[in-house]
Amino acid sequence: MIAVATLAFWFSALLLFHVFMGYPLCVLWLARVLPRRVRKEVATPTMPMPTVTVVIAAHEAGAHIRAKLTNVFALDYPGDRIDIIVVCDGCRDDTAAQCREVSDPRIRVLEFAERRGKASCLNDAIAAASGDLLLMTDVRQILDPVALRELVANLADPAVGAVSGELRLLDALTGFARGVDAYWRYEKLIRHAESRSGSTIGVTGALYAMRRELFRPLPAGTVLDDVLIPMRIAAAGRRVVFEPLALAWDRPSQHPAEERRRKIRTLAGNYQLIQLAPWLLVPWSNPLWWRFVSHKLLRLLAPWLLLLAALASAVLATRHALYLLPLLALCAGVGLVVVGRRLPATEHMLPVRLVVAFWYLNLFAAQALIAFARNRRLHLW
Repeated sequence: MIAVATLAFWFSALLLFHVFMGYPLCVLWLARVLPRRVRKEVATPTMPMPTVTVVIAAHEAGAHIRAKLTNVFALDYPGDRIDIIVVCDGCRDDTAAQCREVSDPRIRVLEFAERRGKASCLNDAIAAASGDLLLMTDVRQILDPVALRELVANLADPAVGAVSGELRLLDALTGFARGVDAYWRYEKLIRHAESRSGSTIGVTGALYAMRRELFRPLPAGTVLDDVLIPMRIAAAGRRVVFEPLALAWDRPSQHPAEERRRKIRTLAGNYQLIQLAPWLLVPWSNPLWWRFVSHKLLRLLAPWLLLLAALASAVLATRHALYLLPLLALCAGVGLVVVGRRLPATEHMLPVRLVVAFWYLNLFAAQALIAFARNRRLHLW
């Protein structure tokens, strides 16, 4: 019993260290010691800007679509080099009507009566696209004026197949929202290091650009198009990089209940991704295998590893003081979550908000496995 508990504790502890500290430190070291630079180029009169098709998939987006189109037209990019395709996925509001009211020949609307999911929308939109490059963006987020120009500059490097922008969060008013914002900044630090040392394993769905010829139709119902598309591009021998100067702005969920549904669906999408693309688990088929496993798959195991470490340390704590420390740390973490929930005045304290965000993100990861096991049809918005 003791031998099993010891093995379980060290197995879970080492994997948790690798997920949250070891892997990030490793890619940060690689980015510093073995950087792979991107040959960014700015267009000149003798080398005009490439044409870009902006792809926007929308469902019931009447409250945001007009502002989004205005935002796209305000991008610092030649207007005659941009066209926009808006795909209305089973919209019952006036999303399509608002697009047509703009009366701009650069806007095309693809309207479908039945909801089919974002992946099918992207397939139809890109099949109709004519731009050399594709700019993928969501309806809700606002883009910085220079975002497209910065993305395109990276794609001047022939080794780069796709480039992700950076999503920044505004108005983090609650302790939970500020904790999520801190986690997101930690995540972007890892993505930036992955990019500087080779390729990222995902892109920001709110803002990324890619070469149109590298797109292959997505399986119907794909949730994580912003992971499957870049992984395919990397498998084709191109880099997927991160551009911190290309910004999109969004607002975080202020409370766990607001974040729960979206996060569980996204995390469950990782299980679906393995089902749709099992080659991702094969090292000789997936050139980013180590990064994919470390950054994506092991994160899904984190809540179960934490539980295993807690149980093992509880068994071992009576025999050796070494195991009492992690047990007390885990109990203190749970205590901070309870304090944060029971005493809202404490939620803005740094330790409380970080631990509360960590707790809920791992809780959602555990619930994602259950959600996927119960329902494999995750694709609806």
